[in-house]
Parts: sequence; C-alpha cells; structure tokens
Amino acid sequence: MSEAEIAWEKIGCCGVITLNRPRALNALSFDMIGAMARALDAFAREPEIRSVVVRSTSAAAFCAGADIKRVAELGKAAQHAEQLAFLSAEYRNCRRIKFYPKPYVALIDGIIMGGGVGIAVNGAHRVVGERVSFAMPEVGIGFFPDIGASYFLPRLPAGIGVYLALTGARAALGDAVALGLATAHVPSSRFDALFERLVAGEAAERAIAAEAVAPPASALLQHSDFIAQSFAAPSLAPIFAEIEAAGSPFAEATLKVLRARSPTSMAIALKQMQLGAKLDFDAALRMEFRIASRIVHGHDFYEGVRATLIDKDHAPRWQPASIAAIAESDIDPYFAPLTDELEFSAPAGAA
Repeated sequence: MSEAEIAWEKIGCCGVITLNRPRALNALSFDMIGAMARALDAFAREPEIRSVVVRSTSAAAFCAGADIKRVAELGKAAQHAEQLAFLSAEYRNCRRIKFYPKPYVALIDGIIMGGGVGIAVNGAHRVVGERVSFAMPEVGIGFFPDIGASYFLPRLPAGIGVYLALTGARAALGDAVALGLATAHVPSSRFDALFERLVAGEAAERAIAAEAVAPPASALLQHSDFIAQSFAAPSLAPIFAEIEAAGSPFAEATLKVLRARSPTSMAIALKQMQLGAKLDFDAALRMEFRIASRIVHGHDFYEGVRATLIDKDHAPRWQPASIAAIAESDIDPYFAPLTDELEFSAPAGAA
C-alpha cells in the first residue's frame, strides 16, 4: 500500500516503510505519522514478516523532523485541539516503535532531527551512513526536545544529552555511534546489500553485523570533561558561568549558541533532562505532552518558527530575552499534570 508522502509494503521477509517527501526533507506530516502507525500495526500482525525497515528516498535526509510549521499554523488559527492531536499521534507512534515486537531497523543517512529522531532512535536498530547529522534543535525555535528525548538524552554519557538539548548542536557519525544514538555504522553504499539480507530473512543483528564497519572517533567526546562539568549545574545561570570560566574556543562557541536560544525553552529543557533521567519511557512521553500542551499557548514557539521557517531572518525576539528574567516558578507550570493526560491504548511492550 502506498500514500503520497510515505509508502509501505511487504518485500520478502520485510515490512518496508519508505519516507518519500524529499522536498521537505521528509518532515513528518500528520498523514505520514498516521500511515506509519497503520503500517507498523499491520506488519506486527503478519507472521511472515521477520523485521521492519524504515528508509528514505532522499539522499540529503532521513527525516528533518515533524512538520513543525504546520503545528504552528494550527496554533495561529487557534486550532489547539488539532495541534495536540498531531503531537499526541507523534508521541504514541514513538512509543509504538520503542516497544515494537519485531526487529525495527532504521537506515539513516543525511539529516535526522526532531521527529525524525523519534522514528529512529526509539527503535532497536539504528544504522547510520557516513553523512548522518543528528540534532535536537527545538530550543532554537522556542520549543523543546520531545519525541522521547526526555528519556534517551539524559541517559547519554558525560552529560552530553543535556548539552545537546540546550544547544541543539549536531552530532556526526562518530558521535552518534559512540554515544549510542546509533547502533552501527554501515556505509551508505552498503545499505542496499543490508536491505537484501533482511528481505531474504536474515536475522537483523546478523545482517547488520555482516555489513557494518568501524566508525570514526567521536569529536564530541573530546570535550566530554568540559561538557560534564559545565552542564551538571542545576540551573542555567551557573551553567553559563561555568562555560564562561572555561574560556576555550569550544566553550566560547558553545556560549554563542546558547545566547541565541530561547531562554524559556532552555530552562524547560534543563528541567526536562533532570526529571527525565528518573522516568520510564511512558512517563517521559506524558511529561512531554504536558510541556507541549502549555508551550503552544506561549510566545516563543511562534516567534521561533517565524524567524527560522517563515521570514527566515534568524533574529527571534524571545520573551523574556534573558535567562536572568526567568524564575523557577515560571517553568514549573509547564510540568503540572493535565486534566486530559496523554494515554496509551496498550501496555508497554504489547504487540
């Protein structure tokens, strides 16, 4: 079965999902998320399917995220129920992938950000090519790292998950494998060979191991001591102070990036990482839905989308404009329980 922006079909022993929205770098529309959910549910019920493969038709990107511009348009039109329906469908799909009953293999090359990370990193096998560029850049558009990031980012080594959440910095091939965001490196020229192994029914772990090669060293881990020390502070002000005190070129570049981000989003993301380190996956998604339900009623999200995706002047006017103007009492309400919490139709691990 195929749909305009996504195709899904059974090929040999594989259920295959192909992202096919190249002009938008495969940004996930509501229809794409729904189609993917239907495909995964169908594949789970098909006994002849031994594994599921998710791939992209674009050489530039696996998936650049959810269609966040559309989410902002819905909010501007005061269609908040539709906004939250989009986000809840996305979060439930991430959960579907996290607890999928069959081997789930994402073939990733090029850009992978935000919602694209959600349909990859939450799966069992994340195979990356040499051009992979991973990022969770949401604080740069006045949003926050969602799609399960509350769970997987705090569990990265050396505080690097907090660093990625607050800066939106990119992680390259060596970083992705070393940090565990990816599970193996297969050169993109060998993706087809790996795919054929899976189609023929070879076990996913064995097929991947047969085509995998050693990745380059992680450039990001060279700064792990600095990151671990600077981003361990309990609030933004001492984090900024630690970075300023370091004085290295990497620290100065980090500080420049942080000063351009939404202060509110950074404060939310920091608390999110602190709480997420102690939550299970379902609780992490529920927390993210609470945050999203509040942030779509604020200012910075729409201003960030305007500056980055609409006017593209890259000069957002954040409110407030500095971390000094943010109190903990301003951030706590984003995390408060909702009357209508995010609910799941099946228990964790259910087919």
